Amino acid sequence: MDRADRAAPADPADPAGSGTGEDGGGWPAIGSLAFLSDCRVAALVGPDGAVEWLCTPRFDGASVFGRLLDRRIGGAWELRVEGAPAPRQRYRDTTLLVESRWTTPHGTVRGEDYLAVRRPDRDEACLIEPLALLVRRLTCETGTVTVRHRLDARPDYARARARWSAVDGAEAGAAPPALEETTAGLWLGATATGAAPRVRVAEDGAVTVEAVLRAGGTLAVVLGYDGPPQEPLDTGLVDRTRDDTVEAWRAWDGLNDYRGFGADHVRRSALTLRGLMAADTGSLIAAATTSLPEWIGAGRNWDYRYLWHRDAALVVLVLMRLGHRVEAALYVRILLDHSARASGALHPMLDIDGRVEGEETVLEHLGGYRDSSPVRCGNSAFSQHQLDTYGQVLDAVFVYQQAALGTGGELARDELAAVYQVVDAAVRVWREPDDGIWEVRDRSRHWTISKVYAWVCFDRGVRLAELMDDERPDLDRWRRERDAVRAEVLDKGWSESVGSFTQSYGSANVDASLLSLGLLGFLDGADPRVVATVERVEEELGEDGWLVHRYDPEATDDGINGPEGGFLLCSFAMVSALVLAGRHDEARRRYEEICSRMGRFGLFSEEMARDGTMLGNYPQAFTHLGLIDAAMNLDAAGDEEALRAWAGRHGG
Repeated sequence: MDRADRAAPADPADPAGSGTGEDGGGWPAIGSLAFLSDCRVAALVGPDGAVEWLCTPRFDGASVFGRLLDRRIGGAWELRVEGAPAPRQRYRDTTLLVESRWTTPHGTVRGEDYLAVRRPDRDEACLIEPLALLVRRLTCETGTVTVRHRLDARPDYARARARWSAVDGAEAGAAPPALEETTAGLWLGATATGAAPRVRVAEDGAVTVEAVLRAGGTLAVVLGYDGPPQEPLDTGLVDRTRDDTVEAWRAWDGLNDYRGFGADHVRRSALTLRGLMAADTGSLIAAATTSLPEWIGAGRNWDYRYLWHRDAALVVLVLMRLGHRVEAALYVRILLDHSARASGALHPMLDIDGRVEGEETVLEHLGGYRDSSPVRCGNSAFSQHQLDTYGQVLDAVFVYQQAALGTGGELARDELAAVYQVVDAAVRVWREPDDGIWEVRDRSRHWTISKVYAWVCFDRGVRLAELMDDERPDLDRWRRERDAVRAEVLDKGWSESVGSFTQSYGSANVDASLLSLGLLGFLDGADPRVVATVERVEEELGEDGWLVHRYDPEATDDGINGPEGGFLLCSFAMVSALVLAGRHDEARRRYEEICSRMGRFGLFSEEMARDGTMLGNYPQAFTHLGLIDAAMNLDAAGDEEALRAWAGRHGG
């Protein structure tokens, strides 16, 4: 790809993608969005205070507010303070509660937006229990102000019209009477101190809530997606849910004892990952959104509200390293359940319940973010054959078991049997071509990184059995297969003419996934072949000394027309690869360059243009996992033993 083709995908008013600007069509920059979560659903709040995105009754449900994907019909929850410009917004310390502040000539207002959670009534302080309530609380600090909510709910991806009705015999303290919307199972209530709010339902189904607040007065509007709260709605209940939410997130963050390099970024990234993890199953979805484009107008729009096995090893590694062992255990057992049900023949992704559902449809009535269609629901990658999945799962399980031994949380023998089935399945399929880690849709081929992950599968399988003193009859075969994969990759994956490892056998181009060669322990990170590959990746896929594209779409012939942005996971993987190569100063500079372009809430999407415009689904788990991994590698820079242990998956 010509580097001139990697310019910004458009001309946004906010080129960094992180301020409060909108383009001429009113689209919020992706990096300007605040992320709310109760670990069952997620909401995105724009810089003007509007809820732009909310799907119910769980992450992968249909949108209720989907204006992020269509300004005309998508629906949003707008919040205006009369006479005030866009508010200043921030997270409250280590929580997912967003504080906003509006200033008018007549007064000031403080806002608190959150999806309500609490700590469960048991000893596992790290768990998060959703309360199924989206709360928007306003407090007038000075003067007198007029505030107005407008909820334009558009259920079922805007294919249904909201029909609100008053709740018969509304709970005492609910002022005005509560409303129900049965199409999407919504419940709406408001409570205030001072003047009572006025509620109206328009003919088009939009609900407005207005109030005049004086100093000290409050207004809270609460949207329930699983019925009303268990107690009558009043200001006391709202205050308790806020305090419970803050306490729950602070308690979860308090388990994180990392104080090393980039600690603030690591903490926010960890909170973001927890917000993307389902409370009941422990599934970590790749992102909270569908179809945010990887390049405006290029058609690379995908639904990422699923669990991808390619995240598995980093998920478990990061959770264990940061002290969140209960979540790591939940996640590992999803992998084990799938391994057992599939008899080792793995699918590359799962839904939140750990099931395989592959239907992908196009929502043709939605125009897409910045009119970039198509908008997709579901993902056909469920049905692909991705060989890397086998290595990812074994790497994750090995890391977990090694760290959990002696703690009472280690895997039982029957659970390990499901893992061994995965290794046996890999023996049968690793010589076949596959669809690759990036889910290329045109044709299968022998991807070099896929074969490396086959080596990881056999290597971790052997080491896991040795760790557990399992004298399996097929252990010698696994060792032979491990050696055979390694020999083949060194022979067919390396190109003397190119001077590096290549994307696939016989190709002449590279792929940023090859930055993992040292990180996976396949070769030492300072091995001349690894260093040559790192340099080749930078030469072919690097941009402006900090951004790295995952591959060249034209040279790869990936079946999708048009370019894509730089891949932020790969940009952080370059940081880690440089640390392992001993180039610590360059690695640190790159890390700081990337982090200087993060959104104002400390969040990243999947991809980015060279001017800093965020692209792709948001917030992206893979990116934040890569950030944490890079920070920890930088923290260990200069300690060769620690670096090798981290790369070899010895640490826990």
